[in-house]
Amino acid sequence: MRKIKIVADSSCDLYELARADYACAPMKVITAEREFIDNKELDINEMVEFLYQYKGKSKSSCPNTSDWLEAFGDADEVFCVTITSGLSGSYNSACAAKQMYEAENEGKRVCVFDTLSAGPEITLIIERLEECVESGMPFDDICESINSYMKKTGLIFMLKSLKNFANNGRVSPVVAKIVGIAGLCIVGRASEEGTLEPKHKCRGEKHSLEKIAAELEVQGFRSGKISIGHCRNEAAATQLKALILEKFKDAQVEIHKLKGLCSFYAEKGGVLVGFEKA
Repeated sequence: MRKIKIVADSSCDLYELARADYACAPMKVITAEREFIDNKELDINEMVEFLYQYKGKSKSSCPNTSDWLEAFGDADEVFCVTITSGLSGSYNSACAAKQMYEAENEGKRVCVFDTLSAGPEITLIIERLEECVESGMPFDDICESINSYMKKTGLIFMLKSLKNFANNGRVSPVVAKIVGIAGLCIVGRASEEGTLEPKHKCRGEKHSLEKIAAELEVQGFRSGKISIGHCRNEAAATQLKALILEKFKDAQVEIHKLKGLCSFYAEKGGVLVGFEKA
């Protein structure tokens, strides 16, 4: 009987799975004063509060090749899911681990998926992957099915701050400062290239949530699963769920708290929305 394992970096917001052998390779958030490892032991609220007050530089770090090999364990078939290669080296490290693992273990196979996304969209991808593995599908069929599924998912985000993006060199400090001073919310999406694409500057949370609901339709959502992740903003997530269900009666909406890496980038008040396209 083949031994199958799903592995992912912690940008997926899932530390464990109920119905599959699974390992989560932690990302790290690093500052000059403290380092935060994105695993089950992380106090996410404490990290968010520390970063909110912190004035220095901060950055994220992805799993290295050794981390991935450890996550693979001794499985015969590994399905490996990573954050977008457009923002991280996690995918490249996982591909290097795949080459080493297959070279050193004759007959064993690894499929690496570059999600071109993060957070709740990856949550949906892993949930579908878990279903495929549980159904007993052959290795190649699972790879093909997930690659097809990823073309039918998307990510929309609302950010109230770009401080950590600026500290990490992802956006201009000038732009981040303007957003902070003006009290704007940025609503955008994960682009086809796997980068974050701001689309709207909104005044106030209410307007931003309404824009997300409208943007879901623009981006192709009609019915199906939606995963809402929030960074210490359950009220906004709940309000957004109500807006979505008012607009899309058949939507299946779940809400969860963002884990460490996604909380680092979303920052306090941020909301990320993964969804299935028609």
